[in-house]
Amino acid sequence: MAKHHIYTMSFAKVYSCYIAKVEKKGRTKAEVDEIICWLTGYDEEALAAILEQETDFETFFAEAPQLNPARTLVKGVVCGVRVEDIEEPTMREIRYLDKLIDELAKGKAMEKILRG
Repeated sequence: MAKHHIYTMSFAKVYSCYIAKVEKKGRTKAEVDEIICWLTGYDEEALAAILEQETDFETFFAEAPQLNPARTLVKGVVCGVRVEDIEEPTMREIRYLDKLIDELAKGKAMEKILRG
């Protein structure tokens, strides 16, 4: 079975969409970065390098320093699919991130988004 095209898409390209989405709702790039770092274990410097190198989504998650164990607490529907029901590991990680960004755009408190 062929891989979904999102796997080979540049993380930087989608990142700019995340920023645009949340800024329209009065949230910030810093909050997006905090979510990404919480989820993946990347620090600000590593995230900047990934964006500059236009790393693809699959590599972005495969090389994540420390996927947050609390990410499995992320539940709900993204793109019509329940996040917790996605079996393919990389797609599930992508959808966790999508769901967290959606929560930020909807005005949810950062403490709740980060499952604190």
